[in-house]
Amino acid sequence: MKIKIAVTDACIFIDLCDLDLVALFFKLEIEIHTTSAVYFELFEKQQQVLNAYQSVEKLIIHNLKEQDFIEIHSENYPKSLSETDKSVLHIANKLNACVLSSDKTVRNCAKNKDIEYHGMIWIFDKLVEANILTKRDAANKLKQLVASNFIFQNNKPLVDEIRKRLKAWSSN
Repeated sequence: MKIKIAVTDACIFIDLCDLDLVALFFKLEIEIHTTSAVYFELFEKQQQVLNAYQSVEKLIIHNLKEQDFIEIHSENYPKSLSETDKSVLHIANKLNACVLSSDKTVRNCAKNKDIEYHGMIWIFDKLVEANILTKRDAANKLKQLVASNFIFQNNKPLVDEIRKRLKAWSSN
């Protein structure tokens, strides 16, 4: 199934900003959503980058209303989830969208709620598939991600997936 709508959390935007991939990310044929709680977790410079995409309606930022908070608090979310994480899951569920997150707790909760979820490796795959990012550039950016983000260094399944892509993308 091709994803049409995705709700993105802060860690994805942070990684995209750090890797200078925001412009390429918004070239994907995906309607990108987030919440104001996510937006306000970002540094001002990161917010400014995203403002450009919001102004041309490539990014939709949801301001939760009282009813949303009532629904969120009636849900049985794990205590380890932040209010921001809950807002992402809530909007994804409401929009029947997938969640984009590298956060294990968010991903596990999405899985338990039957919400499709993906992370940075999936985004790299999509950028390469759409010919938005060359395989060589993808391999270089992926190496940069691993070097700068500890989440991608010690998680065996992630390390294996990264190795697979580095091998495939570096061999061309």
